[in-house]
Amino acid sequence: MNRREIIAAAAAILVMAAVGVGAEPSEDGFVPMFDGKTLAGWNTTGNWVVEDDGVVTLQPRPGEKGWQRYDAYLTTARKYKDFVLDLEFKIGPAGNSGVFLRVGDRMDQVKTGFEVQILDTHGKPNPGNHDCGGVIGAAAPSKNMAKPAGEWNRYVITCQGNRLKVELNGEQIHDLELDKSAIKDRPSEGYIGFQDEAKQVWYRNVRIKELK
Repeated sequence: MNRREIIAAAAAILVMAAVGVGAEPSEDGFVPMFDGKTLAGWNTTGNWVVEDDGVVTLQPRPGEKGWQRYDAYLTTARKYKDFVLDLEFKIGPAGNSGVFLRVGDRMDQVKTGFEVQILDTHGKPNPGNHDCGGVIGAAAPSKNMAKPAGEWNRYVITCQGNRLKVELNGEQIHDLELDKSAIKDRPSEGYIGFQDEAKQVWYRNVRIKELK
């Protein structure tokens, strides 16, 4: 291998590490899903922007609205099966987004995956499956742990086999047997995505640990 080939190989390794592909996991086994500068490793036609501090934010374009623009969702380039997904999110007043899991078809995420909801429903009594923390179409959160609009929240989502566990702001709100739920027909492996609802949302510290 000549000097030019060595430099090219080293550069390729750095790029893979930056997006978590082939990167060594941290001591707790997690790998960052964003490199802090670009959207490498993700696909979207939406106006998702990486800010100077590495926060990934959606800045809707004029005229954009609705949730059925699946190509505008921010979706991983590869599929995942069993994993722990750890992330923080923030929304504004009336904000709306969602974390999509095990999506089989990136152009039909609602029907081929499932969503853990992000919605401005802080303080709402008896939240349902469409409120923040809900698994849409399947299960309401056990309690409303959503913080007020403008504050950072943290999800820790575990998908392992037929079991889905969700923690919101340090409290477990789901321990769901997927094969006994209304979304039992969804794939056991798929893409991870963040919904473009044409409303601004922020994500940071997005990490994943794949389970064997």
